[in-house]
Amino acid sequence: MFTLSLLQFLTLLFILLYLSSLLRILVASATSSSSSSNGHKSYPLIGSLISFHQNSHRLIHWFTHLLSVSPSQTIVLNRLGWKNKMIITANPANVEYILRSNFENYPKGKPFTDILGDFLGMGIFNVDGELWSTQRKLASHEFSTKSLREFIISVLEEEITTRLIPLLESSIENGGVLDMQDVLKRLAFDTICKISLGWDPCCLDYTRPVPALATAFDVAAGASAMRGTAPANWVWKAKRLFNVGSERRLKESVGVVHSSVTEIIRERRKQMAGSESRRDLLSRFISAGHGDELVRDMVISFMMAGRDTTSSAMTWLLWLLTWHPTVKKNILDEVATIVNDRDQSNKSQSLNFEDLKKMDYLKACLCESMRLYPPVLWDSKHAGDDDVLPDGTPVHKGNRVMYFPYGMGRMKSLWGKDCLAFKPDRWFTEPGVLKMETPYKFPVFQGGPRVCLGKEMAFLQMKYVVASVLKQFELIPVCLEKPVLLPMLTAHMDGGFKVRVHRRSDFDLL
Repeated sequence: MFTLSLLQFLTLLFILLYLSSLLRILVASATSSSSSSNGHKSYPLIGSLISFHQNSHRLIHWFTHLLSVSPSQTIVLNRLGWKNKMIITANPANVEYILRSNFENYPKGKPFTDILGDFLGMGIFNVDGELWSTQRKLASHEFSTKSLREFIISVLEEEITTRLIPLLESSIENGGVLDMQDVLKRLAFDTICKISLGWDPCCLDYTRPVPALATAFDVAAGASAMRGTAPANWVWKAKRLFNVGSERRLKESVGVVHSSVTEIIRERRKQMAGSESRRDLLSRFISAGHGDELVRDMVISFMMAGRDTTSSAMTWLLWLLTWHPTVKKNILDEVATIVNDRDQSNKSQSLNFEDLKKMDYLKACLCESMRLYPPVLWDSKHAGDDDVLPDGTPVHKGNRVMYFPYGMGRMKSLWGKDCLAFKPDRWFTEPGVLKMETPYKFPVFQGGPRVCLGKEMAFLQMKYVVASVLKQFELIPVCLEKPVLLPMLTAHMDGGFKVRVHRRSDFDLL
């Protein structure tokens, strides 16, 4: 068996080296030739592989450019083989057709679910059909309950007052540099674990070691993202077969995540058998009668969705506000007005649900930030049957069809000539009247049957955190250069967001 495995590995290595050499020759040849009118060239058999290779370090910018010069805001890239096409669109009519009008023909599809299958299993964000529908109905009911909303607010209040504020105060006393991206990721992980699992990992407490579950979650997410950037599925599948590189790290980290969550589930079942009442999602899913494996996959999916997305959105907004003092002042004025207008009997420093609901300007700032820096840069579906998109683009069964929120936020045809500018006012039809764009022009939370269940929960959390930080602290970036967006499963700021923290003295709170 060892000899056979060694021969298989050497054969695969020879093929990879041969293809790599061939690709270098073709790239050298293509570089010396002129590019096509839409910015990429396609060749027989290998399709647009050379263009992908040339632009692998800047894919999001390359896609955005191709879409901006396309009359239909849609491009078709041939991958390995003539029938293996990727269709990328920034056309709202196409997005609505994919996400709503012809939803049944555009499931995630096996090529996509395979990528996240080892990590997310059969959780709601990685399945189609009846299994998705069943989980969606259950989760939809739970997310609509007032009790869950109140639980979320209480979790946020505890996390902010007992951990985040003291951490920022400590940074002032020490005069050190704080990575706000790391802080917000830890905060989001603590929060989503409390909400999903009823378990406190204490990540925001820097005096304690990071729990194994949190570290493994990071590794699993990163390794899963690497699968999505592979030129073809067989590349990562070969690495998985031989248990090498990122696939080995993925296998090990997924084992830690699954075993850790499974142990929490078993403990919770014991607690619930003793009639202990819990408000977290795990307890609600267990009460619905599902088995341990499905419950595990469901809560891991919600942890994945609620962890890096909100922290990414808040990181980019806080960075943008350091360069837009007028916008920041408008947020502070709104928060001060809302808190000061409370009934005199309710002068608590903590924000409540009614306060957060009224923060329309802060919501506009979050939307504008996510327009420019969406937490999820792109999302893919796979065509179930041959079809034609509203703009006339033909789709063949099995084609990967991708809508691209990052590029859509940079289309002049959608947002005007100032599309690259950070202008929260564009989200108001008139002063004081907030205008939410259609989810097919602004698909940050998807749209149609798969629209994000946690959308309102995400806005609550982001408003609470941003308002709480801004009204007490001033964040001064250490680096003055524009940060680089790092596309993974969610968009990160390469190198983090390093700041020095100062106390704010100009917040007008009576």
